[in-house]
Amino acid sequence: MKEIVSGSEALMRALKNEGVTTIFGYPGGAIMPVYDALYDYTQGEQKAFHHVLARHEQAATHAAQGYARVSGKVGVCIVTSGPGATNTLTGVADAMMDSTPLVVIAGQVNIGALGTDAFQEVDLVGVAQPISKWSYQIRRPEDVAWAVSRAFYIARSGRPGPVVLDFPTNAQKGTCTWEAQHVDFVRSYVPYPTLDQQAVSRAAELINGAKRPLALVGQGVELGGAQQELLAFLERADIPCGRTMLGLSAVPTDHRLNMGMLGMHGQYALSQLTQQCDVLIAIGMRFSARVTGLMSTYATQAKIIHLDIDKSEIDKCIKTDVAVVADCKESLPAITRLLDKAQHTAWISAFKPYHDEEEATVIQPATHPTDGPLLMGEVVRTVAEATKGEAILVTDVGQNQLFACRYFSFSHQRSIVTSGGLGTMGFGLPAAIGATLGAPSRCVCLVTGDGGFQMSIQELGTIMEQKAPVKMILLNNNYLGNVRQWQDMFWNHRRAFTRMLNPDYETIAQAYHIDYERVSDRDALADAVERMLTTDGPFLLECCVKEDDNVLPMTTPYRNVDEMALALAPDTEG
Repeated sequence: MKEIVSGSEALMRALKNEGVTTIFGYPGGAIMPVYDALYDYTQGEQKAFHHVLARHEQAATHAAQGYARVSGKVGVCIVTSGPGATNTLTGVADAMMDSTPLVVIAGQVNIGALGTDAFQEVDLVGVAQPISKWSYQIRRPEDVAWAVSRAFYIARSGRPGPVVLDFPTNAQKGTCTWEAQHVDFVRSYVPYPTLDQQAVSRAAELINGAKRPLALVGQGVELGGAQQELLAFLERADIPCGRTMLGLSAVPTDHRLNMGMLGMHGQYALSQLTQQCDVLIAIGMRFSARVTGLMSTYATQAKIIHLDIDKSEIDKCIKTDVAVVADCKESLPAITRLLDKAQHTAWISAFKPYHDEEEATVIQPATHPTDGPLLMGEVVRTVAEATKGEAILVTDVGQNQLFACRYFSFSHQRSIVTSGGLGTMGFGLPAAIGATLGAPSRCVCLVTGDGGFQMSIQELGTIMEQKAPVKMILLNNNYLGNVRQWQDMFWNHRRAFTRMLNPDYETIAQAYHIDYERVSDRDALADAVERMLTTDGPFLLECCVKEDDNVLPMTTPYRNVDEMALALAPDTEG
Protein backbone atom coordinates (compact mmCIF):
# COMPACT_ATOMS: atom_id res chain seq x y z
CA MET A 1 0.00 0.00 0.00
CA LYS A 2 1.39 3.39 -1.06
CA GLU A 3 1.95 6.04 1.59
CA ILE A 4 0.49 9.51 1.63
CA VAL A 5 3.18 11.99 2.68
CA SER A 6 3.70 15.74 2.73
CA GLY A 7 5.84 17.48 0.16
CA SER A 8 8.44 18.12 2.86
CA GLU A 9 8.55 14.43 3.78
CA ALA A 10 8.84 13.58 0.08
CA LEU A 11 11.86 15.90 -0.10
CA MET A 12 13.55 14.07 2.76
CA ARG A 13 12.98 10.69 1.10
CA ALA A 14 14.15 11.97 -2.27
CA LEU A 15 17.37 13.38 -0.77
CA LYS A 16 18.00 10.10 1.01
CA ASN A 17 17.50 8.22 -2.27
CA GLU A 18 20.21 10.41 -3.83
CA GLY A 19 22.69 9.34 -1.18
CA VAL A 20 22.75 12.66 0.63
CA THR A 21 24.20 12.48 4.14
CA THR A 22 25.25 16.09 4.81
CA ILE A 23 23.11 19.20 4.43
CA PHE A 24 24.18 22.81 4.94
CA GLY A 25 21.52 25.37 5.65
CA TYR A 26 19.71 28.06 7.58
CA PRO A 27 16.01 27.85 8.54
CA GLY A 28 13.34 30.51 8.14
CA GLY A 29 9.60 30.99 7.81
CA ALA A 30 9.07 29.84 4.23
CA ILE A 31 11.14 26.69 4.65
CA MET A 32 9.88 25.74 8.13
CA PRO A 33 7.79 22.75 6.97
CA VAL A 34 10.92 21.26 5.42
CA TYR A 35 12.94 21.85 8.57
CA ASP A 36 10.19 20.25 10.63
CA ALA A 37 10.45 17.14 8.47
CA LEU A 38 14.24 17.31 8.56
CA TYR A 39 14.19 17.18 12.37
CA ASP A 40 13.06 13.55 12.37
CA TYR A 41 15.88 12.61 9.96
CA THR A 42 18.61 14.07 12.18
CA GLN A 43 17.71 12.35 15.46
CA GLY A 44 18.28 8.98 17.09
CA GLU A 45 19.51 5.69 15.68
CA GLN A 46 17.73 6.20 12.37
CA LYS A 47 19.57 9.45 11.74
CA ALA A 48 19.96 9.87 7.97
CA PHE A 49 21.35 13.40 7.65
CA HIS A 50 23.90 15.56 9.39
CA HIS A 51 22.69 19.16 9.20
CA VAL A 52 25.27 21.95 9.44
CA LEU A 53 23.84 25.25 10.61
CA ALA A 54 25.83 27.96 8.85
CA ARG A 55 25.78 31.51 10.17
CA HIS A 56 24.94 32.98 6.77
CA GLU A 57 23.27 31.50 3.69
CA GLN A 58 26.13 32.44 1.36
CA ALA A 59 28.48 30.61 3.71
CA ALA A 60 26.18 27.58 3.55
CA THR A 61 26.63 27.41 -0.22
CA HIS A 62 30.42 27.80 0.03
CA ALA A 63 30.56 25.07 2.67
CA ALA A 64 28.53 22.83 0.36
CA GLN A 65 31.00 23.67 -2.43
CA GLY A 66 33.97 22.72 -0.29
CA TYR A 67 32.24 19.48 0.63
CA ALA A 68 31.53 18.70 -3.02
CA ARG A 69 34.98 19.57 -4.29
CA VAL A 70 36.85 17.19 -1.98
CA SER A 71 34.28 14.37 -1.88
CA GLY A 72 33.09 14.30 -5.48
CA LYS A 73 29.50 14.28 -4.21
CA VAL A 74 26.77 16.86 -4.73
CA GLY A 75 26.72 19.62 -2.12
CA VAL A 76 23.27 20.36 -0.68
CA CYS A 77 22.04 23.62 0.80
CA ILE A 78 18.57 24.42 2.23
CA VAL A 79 17.48 28.00 2.95
CA THR A 80 14.38 30.12 3.29
CA SER A 81 12.84 32.53 0.78
CA GLY A 82 13.63 36.17 -0.02
CA PRO A 83 16.97 37.24 1.44
CA GLY A 84 17.74 33.66 2.44
CA ALA A 85 17.48 32.65 -1.20
CA THR A 86 19.24 35.69 -2.66
CA ASN A 87 22.11 35.25 -0.20
CA THR A 88 22.89 31.93 -1.90
CA LEU A 89 23.27 33.44 -5.36
CA THR A 90 26.96 34.29 -5.01
CA GLY A 91 27.62 30.65 -4.16
CA VAL A 92 25.48 29.52 -7.09
CA ALA A 93 27.39 31.77 -9.49
CA ASP A 94 30.70 30.60 -8.02
CA ALA A 95 29.69 26.96 -8.46
CA MET A 96 28.66 27.62 -12.05
CA MET A 97 31.98 29.25 -12.91
CA ASP A 98 33.99 26.50 -11.25
CA SER A 99 31.84 23.51 -12.30
CA THR A 100 30.89 22.44 -8.78
CA PRO A 101 27.88 20.12 -8.30
CA LEU A 102 25.48 21.91 -5.96
CA VAL A 103 21.75 21.71 -5.25
CA VAL A 104 20.19 24.69 -3.50
CA ILE A 105 16.64 24.21 -2.16
CA ALA A 106 14.92 27.43 -1.14
CA GLY A 107 11.56 28.08 0.43
CA GLN A 108 9.06 30.29 -1.35
CA VAL A 109 5.80 32.01 -0.48
CA ASN A 110 2.51 30.28 -1.25
CA ILE A 111 1.77 29.98 -4.95
CA GLY A 112 -1.33 32.12 -4.51
CA ALA A 113 0.80 34.97 -3.16
CA LEU A 114 3.32 34.95 -6.01
CA GLY A 115 3.46 38.26 -7.80
CA THR A 116 1.94 40.22 -4.91
CA ASP A 117 5.22 41.38 -3.38
CA ALA A 118 4.48 39.14 -0.44
CA PHE A 119 6.78 39.18 2.57
CA GLN A 120 10.15 37.67 1.58
CA GLU A 121 9.03 36.94 -1.98
CA VAL A 122 11.58 37.00 -4.79
CA ASP A 123 11.56 35.47 -8.28
CA LEU A 124 14.30 33.01 -7.50
CA VAL A 125 13.89 30.92 -10.64
CA GLY A 126 14.21 33.99 -12.82
CA VAL A 127 17.18 35.36 -10.92
CA ALA A 128 19.02 32.03 -10.77
CA GLN A 129 18.43 30.91 -14.34
CA PRO A 130 21.44 32.65 -15.96
CA ILE A 131 23.88 31.43 -13.28
CA SER A 132 22.79 27.81 -12.85
CA LYS A 133 22.52 24.64 -14.92
CA TRP A 134 18.80 24.44 -14.11
CA SER A 135 16.38 26.35 -11.92
CA TYR A 136 12.86 25.10 -11.26
CA GLN A 137 9.86 25.83 -9.05
CA ILE A 138 8.24 22.77 -7.42
CA ARG A 139 4.59 23.82 -7.43
CA ARG A 140 3.02 20.48 -6.41
CA PRO A 141 4.05 17.93 -3.77
CA GLU A 142 3.66 15.12 -6.31
CA ASP A 143 6.50 16.69 -8.36
CA VAL A 144 9.04 16.62 -5.54
CA ALA A 145 10.57 13.19 -6.20
CA TRP A 146 10.92 13.85 -9.92
CA ALA A 147 12.34 17.36 -9.46
CA VAL A 148 14.92 16.27 -6.90
CA SER A 149 16.12 13.32 -8.96
CA ARG A 150 16.35 15.51 -12.06
CA ALA A 151 18.21 18.18 -10.11
CA PHE A 152 20.85 15.75 -8.87
CA TYR A 153 21.23 14.15 -12.29
CA ILE A 154 21.84 17.54 -13.90
CA ALA A 155 24.10 18.81 -11.12
CA ARG A 156 26.46 15.81 -11.09
CA SER A 157 26.49 14.68 -14.73
CA GLY A 158 28.63 15.92 -17.59
CA ARG A 159 30.24 19.21 -16.68
CA PRO A 160 28.95 19.57 -13.10
CA GLY A 161 27.24 22.68 -11.83
CA PRO A 162 24.58 24.16 -9.57
CA VAL A 163 20.84 23.56 -9.65
CA VAL A 164 18.28 25.70 -7.81
CA LEU A 165 14.91 24.39 -6.63
CA ASP A 166 12.27 26.90 -5.51
CA PHE A 167 9.79 25.27 -3.12
CA PRO A 168 6.56 27.18 -2.25
CA THR A 169 5.19 26.51 1.22
CA ASN A 170 1.88 25.06 0.04
CA ALA A 171 3.80 22.44 -1.96
CA GLN A 172 5.81 21.69 1.18
CA LYS A 173 2.63 21.25 3.28
CA GLY A 174 0.44 19.55 0.68
CA THR A 175 0.28 15.78 0.39
CA CYS A 176 0.95 13.24 -2.31
CA THR A 177 1.36 9.54 -2.80
CA TRP A 178 5.02 8.73 -2.27
CA GLU A 179 6.74 7.07 -5.19
CA ALA A 180 10.48 7.22 -5.70
CA GLN A 181 11.72 8.57 -9.02
CA HIS A 182 14.97 8.01 -10.90
CA VAL A 183 15.85 10.46 -13.66
CA ASP A 184 18.76 9.53 -15.91
CA PHE A 185 17.68 11.24 -19.14
CA VAL A 186 16.68 14.79 -20.00
CA ARG A 187 15.62 15.56 -23.55
CA SER A 188 18.14 17.80 -25.37
CA TYR A 189 20.66 17.48 -22.51
CA VAL A 190 23.68 15.40 -23.57
CA PRO A 191 26.08 15.33 -20.60
CA TYR A 192 28.48 12.79 -22.13
CA PRO A 193 29.09 13.43 -25.84
CA THR A 194 29.97 10.51 -28.08
CA LEU A 195 33.70 10.32 -28.65
CA ASP A 196 34.65 11.21 -32.23
CA GLN A 197 37.26 8.65 -33.29
CA GLN A 198 38.40 10.80 -36.21
CA ALA A 199 39.15 13.65 -33.82
CA VAL A 200 41.05 11.21 -31.61
CA SER A 201 43.13 10.08 -34.58
CA ARG A 202 43.88 13.66 -35.68
CA ALA A 203 44.91 14.59 -32.14
CA ALA A 204 47.22 11.58 -31.87
CA GLU A 205 48.74 12.36 -35.25
CA LEU A 206 49.56 15.91 -34.22
CA ILE A 207 51.06 14.77 -30.92
CA ASN A 208 53.14 12.06 -32.58
CA GLY A 209 54.57 14.66 -34.95
CA ALA A 210 55.29 17.21 -32.25
CA LYS A 211 58.81 18.22 -31.29
CA ARG A 212 57.76 20.62 -28.54
CA PRO A 213 54.38 19.48 -27.11
CA LEU A 214 52.90 21.15 -24.03
CA ALA A 215 49.83 20.06 -22.06
CA LEU A 216 47.63 22.42 -20.07
CA VAL A 217 45.84 20.51 -17.31
CA GLY A 218 42.61 21.82 -15.80
CA GLN A 219 40.05 20.80 -13.21
CA GLY A 220 38.19 18.71 -15.79
CA VAL A 221 40.74 15.96 -15.15
CA GLU A 222 39.76 15.83 -11.48
CA LEU A 223 36.05 16.16 -12.18
CA GLY A 224 36.32 13.21 -14.55
CA GLY A 225 38.42 11.16 -12.13
CA ALA A 226 41.04 10.86 -14.86
CA GLN A 227 44.30 11.47 -12.98
CA GLN A 228 45.77 8.07 -13.83
CA GLU A 229 44.67 8.35 -17.45
CA LEU A 230 46.33 11.76 -17.61
CA LEU A 231 49.63 10.49 -16.21
CA ALA A 232 49.63 7.57 -18.66
CA PHE A 233 49.05 10.03 -21.52
CA LEU A 234 51.80 12.43 -20.41
CA GLU A 235 54.34 9.70 -19.72
CA ARG A 236 53.68 7.81 -22.95
CA ALA A 237 54.51 10.83 -25.12
CA ASP A 238 56.87 12.54 -22.62
CA ILE A 239 54.81 15.73 -22.56
CA PRO A 240 55.57 18.48 -20.02
CA CYS A 241 52.52 20.08 -18.49
CA GLY A 242 51.29 23.12 -16.64
CA ARG A 243 48.30 23.11 -14.30
CA THR A 244 45.57 25.68 -13.89
CA MET A 245 44.80 26.91 -10.38
CA LEU A 246 41.82 24.56 -10.08
CA GLY A 247 43.79 21.72 -11.62
CA LEU A 248 46.79 21.91 -9.30
CA SER A 249 46.25 18.53 -7.64
CA ALA A 250 45.52 16.70 -10.90
CA VAL A 251 49.28 16.06 -11.23
CA PRO A 252 51.53 15.44 -8.23
CA THR A 253 53.71 18.45 -7.49
CA ASP A 254 56.91 16.39 -7.64
CA HIS A 255 56.14 14.63 -10.94
CA ARG A 256 59.00 15.13 -13.41
CA LEU A 257 56.65 16.37 -16.15
CA ASN A 258 54.96 18.94 -13.93
CA MET A 259 56.29 22.37 -14.83
CA GLY A 260 54.15 24.30 -12.35
CA MET A 261 51.11 26.55 -12.35
CA LEU A 262 49.82 28.37 -15.39
CA GLY A 263 48.63 31.92 -15.51
CA MET A 264 49.13 35.53 -14.57
CA HIS A 265 51.13 34.56 -11.46
CA GLY A 266 52.20 31.13 -12.62
CA GLN A 267 55.61 29.74 -13.51
CA TYR A 268 57.89 31.86 -15.65
CA ALA A 269 59.03 28.92 -17.78
CA LEU A 270 55.49 28.03 -18.76
CA SER A 271 54.69 31.59 -19.76
CA GLN A 272 57.78 31.74 -21.96
CA LEU A 273 57.57 28.32 -23.57
CA THR A 274 53.84 28.45 -24.27
CA GLN A 275 54.90 30.78 -27.05
CA GLN A 276 57.47 28.27 -28.32
CA CYS A 277 55.61 24.95 -28.23
CA ASP A 278 54.47 23.45 -31.54
CA VAL A 279 51.47 21.48 -30.22
CA LEU A 280 49.39 22.72 -27.28
CA ILE A 281 47.04 20.19 -25.67
CA ALA A 282 44.40 21.72 -23.39
CA ILE A 283 42.77 19.11 -21.16
CA GLY A 284 39.67 19.99 -19.16
CA MET A 285 40.42 23.71 -19.01
CA ARG A 286 38.70 26.73 -20.51
CA PHE A 287 41.44 29.16 -21.65
CA SER A 288 40.65 31.85 -19.09
CA ALA A 289 42.25 35.22 -19.77
CA ARG A 290 44.13 34.75 -16.48
CA VAL A 291 45.90 31.83 -18.21
CA THR A 292 46.31 33.17 -21.74
CA GLY A 293 47.14 36.83 -21.31
CA LEU A 294 46.35 38.64 -24.55
CA MET A 295 44.32 36.06 -26.45
CA SER A 296 45.05 37.39 -29.94
CA THR A 297 48.75 36.54 -29.57
CA TYR A 298 48.43 33.40 -27.47
CA ALA A 299 50.33 30.35 -28.82
CA THR A 300 49.74 31.42 -32.43
CA GLN A 301 52.72 29.28 -33.52
CA ALA A 302 51.17 26.08 -32.17
CA LYS A 303 48.56 23.61 -33.28
CA ILE A 304 45.85 23.62 -30.61
CA ILE A 305 44.15 20.44 -29.39
CA HIS A 306 41.32 20.94 -26.93
CA LEU A 307 39.86 18.09 -24.87
CA ASP A 308 36.69 19.09 -23.04
CA ILE A 309 33.35 17.59 -22.11
CA ASP A 310 31.57 20.89 -22.79
CA LYS A 311 31.26 21.74 -26.48
CA SER A 312 30.52 25.38 -25.66
CA GLU A 313 34.13 25.82 -24.50
CA ILE A 314 35.52 24.87 -27.91
CA ASP A 315 36.68 27.96 -29.84
CA LYS A 316 35.09 30.24 -27.24
CA CYS A 317 38.38 31.92 -26.38
CA ILE A 318 41.12 30.24 -28.41
CA LYS A 319 40.68 28.78 -31.90
CA THR A 320 41.39 25.05 -31.91
CA ASP A 321 42.77 22.85 -34.68
CA VAL A 322 41.38 19.62 -33.22
CA ALA A 323 38.53 19.43 -30.71
CA VAL A 324 37.92 16.19 -28.82
CA VAL A 325 34.58 16.68 -27.11
CA ALA A 326 34.11 13.96 -24.51
CA ASP A 327 34.76 13.02 -20.91
CA CYS A 328 38.55 13.12 -20.55
CA LYS A 329 38.46 9.79 -18.72
CA GLU A 330 37.36 8.37 -22.08
CA SER A 331 39.24 10.64 -24.49
CA LEU A 332 42.67 10.51 -22.83
CA PRO A 333 43.13 6.71 -23.00
CA ALA A 334 41.69 6.68 -26.53
CA ILE A 335 44.43 9.09 -27.65
CA THR A 336 47.11 7.39 -25.55
CA ARG A 337 46.51 4.08 -27.34
CA LEU A 338 47.51 5.76 -30.62
CA LEU A 339 50.60 7.55 -29.32
CA ASP A 340 54.15 6.56 -30.12
CA LYS A 341 56.46 6.14 -27.17
CA ALA A 342 58.45 9.35 -27.25
CA GLN A 343 61.19 11.30 -25.52
CA HIS A 344 61.41 15.07 -25.61
CA THR A 345 64.59 15.48 -23.57
CA ALA A 346 65.81 18.65 -25.25
CA TRP A 347 62.40 20.30 -25.05
CA ILE A 348 61.94 19.45 -21.39
CA SER A 349 65.46 20.70 -20.68
CA ALA A 350 64.48 24.05 -22.21
CA PHE A 351 62.35 24.75 -19.13
CA LYS A 352 65.29 24.58 -16.73
CA PRO A 353 67.00 27.93 -17.44
CA TYR A 354 63.71 29.73 -16.91
CA HIS A 355 63.03 27.73 -13.75
CA ASP A 356 66.50 28.57 -12.46
CA GLU A 357 66.05 32.26 -13.17
CA GLU A 358 62.70 32.33 -11.38
CA GLU A 359 64.11 30.31 -8.48
CA ALA A 360 66.92 32.79 -7.95
CA THR A 361 65.01 36.02 -8.47
CA VAL A 362 61.54 35.20 -7.12
CA ILE A 363 61.12 31.88 -5.33
CA GLN A 364 64.13 31.89 -3.00
CA PRO A 365 63.59 35.49 -1.85
CA ALA A 366 59.86 34.80 -1.31
CA THR A 367 60.18 31.49 0.54
CA HIS A 368 63.59 31.61 2.27
CA PRO A 369 64.24 35.22 3.32
CA THR A 370 66.95 35.83 5.87
CA ASP A 371 65.86 39.17 7.30
CA GLY A 372 62.95 41.56 7.45
CA PRO A 373 59.35 40.73 8.35
CA LEU A 374 57.67 37.40 7.68
CA LEU A 375 56.64 36.86 4.07
CA MET A 376 53.51 35.11 2.83
CA GLY A 377 55.54 32.79 0.63
CA GLU A 378 57.68 31.50 3.49
CA VAL A 379 54.60 30.87 5.64
CA VAL A 380 53.00 28.80 2.87
CA ARG A 381 56.29 27.00 2.20
CA THR A 382 56.63 26.12 5.90
CA VAL A 383 53.10 24.69 6.05
CA ALA A 384 53.65 22.81 2.78
CA GLU A 385 56.85 21.23 4.07
CA ALA A 386 55.19 20.26 7.35
CA THR A 387 52.20 18.62 5.60
CA LYS A 388 54.38 16.87 2.98
CA GLY A 389 51.81 17.15 0.20
CA GLU A 390 49.20 15.24 2.19
CA ALA A 391 46.87 18.11 3.14
CA ILE A 392 43.91 19.67 1.39
CA LEU A 393 44.55 23.33 0.62
CA VAL A 394 41.60 25.71 0.86
CA THR A 395 42.19 29.36 0.08
CA ASP A 396 40.35 32.61 0.13
CA VAL A 397 40.88 35.11 -2.71
CA GLY A 398 43.70 37.61 -3.17
CA GLN A 399 47.41 37.50 -2.48
CA ASN A 400 46.86 34.72 0.06
CA GLN A 401 45.38 32.58 -2.72
CA LEU A 402 48.17 33.30 -5.18
CA PHE A 403 51.02 32.67 -2.75
CA ALA A 404 49.29 29.53 -1.47
CA CYS A 405 48.72 28.09 -4.94
CA ARG A 406 52.29 28.88 -6.00
CA TYR A 407 54.05 27.33 -3.02
CA PHE A 408 51.83 24.59 -1.62
CA SER A 409 52.46 20.98 -2.66
CA PHE A 410 50.09 18.18 -3.59
CA SER A 411 50.37 14.42 -3.78
CA HIS A 412 46.67 13.45 -3.83
CA GLN A 413 43.77 14.26 -6.10
CA ARG A 414 40.97 16.62 -5.03
CA SER A 415 43.31 18.56 -2.78
CA ILE A 416 42.73 22.15 -3.92
CA VAL A 417 39.60 24.15 -3.03
CA THR A 418 39.61 27.77 -4.16
CA SER A 419 37.31 30.22 -5.91
CA GLY A 420 38.68 30.46 -9.44
CA GLY A 421 36.33 31.97 -11.99
CA LEU A 422 34.30 34.26 -9.74
CA GLY A 423 37.07 35.10 -7.29
CA THR A 424 34.80 35.27 -4.25
CA MET A 425 36.31 36.83 -1.15
CA GLY A 426 34.90 35.17 1.96
CA PHE A 427 34.84 31.79 0.20
CA GLY A 428 37.70 30.21 2.13
CA LEU A 429 36.49 29.84 5.72
CA PRO A 430 33.11 28.19 4.99
CA ALA A 431 34.59 26.12 2.14
CA ALA A 432 37.17 24.75 4.57
CA ILE A 433 34.39 23.72 6.96
CA GLY A 434 32.74 21.80 4.14
CA ALA A 435 36.06 20.21 3.20
CA THR A 436 36.56 18.81 6.71
CA LEU A 437 33.15 17.13 6.44
CA GLY A 438 33.71 15.92 2.87
CA ALA A 439 37.13 14.42 3.68
CA PRO A 440 37.12 13.80 7.45
CA SER A 441 40.28 11.70 7.43
CA ARG A 442 42.43 14.42 5.85
CA CYS A 443 44.10 17.55 7.19
CA VAL A 444 42.45 20.72 5.86
CA CYS A 445 44.61 23.86 5.77
CA LEU A 446 42.92 27.17 5.08
CA VAL A 447 45.16 29.98 3.84
CA THR A 448 43.31 33.28 4.08
CA GLY A 449 43.92 36.99 4.22
CA ASP A 450 42.60 39.45 6.77
CA GLY A 451 40.17 40.88 4.21
CA GLY A 452 38.50 37.65 3.10
CA PHE A 453 38.58 36.18 6.61
CA GLN A 454 36.47 39.03 7.93
CA MET A 455 33.93 38.61 5.12
CA SER A 456 32.84 35.29 6.66
CA ILE A 457 34.28 35.52 10.17
CA GLN A 458 30.89 34.63 11.64
CA GLU A 459 31.51 31.07 10.44
CA LEU A 460 33.86 30.61 13.37
CA GLY A 461 30.57 29.89 15.12
CA THR A 462 29.96 27.01 12.73
CA ILE A 463 33.48 25.73 13.36
CA MET A 464 32.86 25.92 17.10
CA GLU A 465 29.57 24.06 16.87
CA GLN A 466 30.77 21.42 14.43
CA LYS A 467 34.22 21.13 16.01
CA ALA A 468 35.47 21.30 12.42
CA PRO A 469 39.26 20.77 12.59
CA VAL A 470 40.19 23.54 10.16
CA LYS A 471 43.81 24.67 10.41
CA MET A 472 43.44 28.39 9.67
CA ILE A 473 46.55 30.23 8.51
CA LEU A 474 45.68 33.92 8.57
CA LEU A 475 48.15 36.01 6.56
CA ASN A 476 47.62 39.38 8.20
CA ASN A 477 49.19 42.27 6.30
CA ASN A 478 46.66 44.91 7.39
CA TYR A 479 45.74 45.48 3.74
CA LEU A 480 43.49 44.27 0.99
CA GLY A 481 46.78 43.09 -0.44
CA ASN A 482 46.00 42.30 -4.05
CA VAL A 483 44.06 45.52 -4.58
CA ARG A 484 46.89 47.44 -2.90
CA GLN A 485 49.40 45.81 -5.28
CA TRP A 486 47.37 46.87 -8.30
CA GLN A 487 46.95 50.38 -6.88
CA ASP A 488 50.73 50.62 -6.56
CA MET A 489 51.31 49.25 -10.07
CA PHE A 490 48.58 50.94 -12.07
CA TRP A 491 47.15 53.77 -9.96
CA ASN A 492 50.22 55.76 -8.89
CA HIS A 493 50.33 54.31 -5.38
CA ARG A 494 46.96 55.88 -4.55
CA ARG A 495 45.99 53.34 -1.88
CA ALA A 496 42.32 54.22 -1.74
CA PHE A 497 40.66 52.43 1.17
CA THR A 498 42.76 49.27 1.09
CA ARG A 499 44.46 49.62 4.47
CA MET A 500 42.53 47.75 7.15
CA LEU A 501 42.11 48.41 10.86
CA ASN A 502 41.93 44.85 12.12
CA PRO A 503 40.41 43.45 15.31
CA ASP A 504 42.16 41.46 18.01
CA TYR A 505 41.93 38.00 16.47
CA GLU A 506 43.12 36.35 19.68
CA THR A 507 40.11 37.68 21.58
CA ILE A 508 37.82 36.56 18.77
CA ALA A 509 39.35 33.08 18.75
CA GLN A 510 38.93 32.86 22.52
CA ALA A 511 35.26 33.83 22.20
CA TYR A 512 34.72 30.86 19.89
CA HIS A 513 36.88 28.49 22.02
CA ILE A 514 39.35 28.02 19.16
CA ASP A 515 43.06 27.49 19.85
CA TYR A 516 45.10 30.44 18.68
CA GLU A 517 48.68 31.58 18.23
CA ARG A 518 50.21 34.71 16.74
CA VAL A 519 53.63 34.59 15.08
CA SER A 520 55.70 37.42 13.70
CA ASP A 521 59.20 36.08 14.31
CA ARG A 522 60.81 33.96 11.61
CA ASP A 523 62.54 31.70 14.11
CA ALA A 524 59.20 30.84 15.74
CA LEU A 525 57.31 30.00 12.56
CA ALA A 526 58.12 26.31 12.12
CA ASP A 527 57.32 25.44 15.75
CA ALA A 528 54.05 27.39 15.59
CA VAL A 529 53.04 25.51 12.44
CA GLU A 530 53.88 22.21 14.12
CA ARG A 531 51.75 23.08 17.15
CA MET A 532 48.87 24.02 14.85
CA LEU A 533 49.05 20.75 12.95
CA THR A 534 49.35 18.57 16.05
CA THR A 535 46.55 20.26 18.00
CA ASP A 536 43.26 18.37 17.90
CA GLY A 537 40.42 20.38 16.46
CA PRO A 538 40.44 23.84 14.87
CA PHE A 539 43.36 26.22 15.18
CA LEU A 540 43.85 29.85 14.15
CA LEU A 541 47.46 30.76 13.39
CA GLU A 542 47.78 34.49 12.78
CA CYS A 543 50.93 35.28 10.82
CA CYS A 544 51.91 38.95 10.88
CA VAL A 545 53.46 39.37 7.44
CA LYS A 546 55.06 42.16 5.45
CA GLU A 547 52.46 44.79 4.63
CA ASP A 548 53.51 45.60 1.06
CA ASP A 549 54.67 42.23 -0.20
CA ASN A 550 53.90 41.63 -3.89
CA VAL A 551 52.97 38.47 -5.79
CA LEU A 552 55.51 37.77 -8.52
CA PRO A 553 56.07 36.94 -11.29
CA MET A 554 53.19 38.65 -13.04
CA THR A 555 51.82 39.00 -16.55
CA THR A 556 49.90 42.26 -16.42
CA PRO A 557 46.49 42.47 -18.13
CA TYR A 558 46.37 42.88 -21.92
CA ARG A 559 49.97 41.74 -22.37
CA ASN A 560 51.34 38.71 -24.18
CA VAL A 561 51.63 35.65 -21.98
CA ASP A 562 55.44 35.66 -22.30
CA GLU A 563 55.71 39.32 -21.28
CA MET A 564 55.92 38.21 -17.68
CA ALA A 565 57.79 40.34 -15.19
CA LEU A 566 59.98 38.71 -12.57
CA ALA A 567 60.25 42.01 -10.69
CA LEU A 568 58.21 45.17 -10.49
CA ALA A 569 59.51 48.32 -12.11
CA PRO A 570 61.15 50.65 -9.53
CA ASP A 571 58.29 53.13 -9.73
CA THR A 572 55.73 50.45 -8.81
CA GLU A 573 57.48 49.04 -5.74
CA GLY A 574 55.73 49.59 -2.42
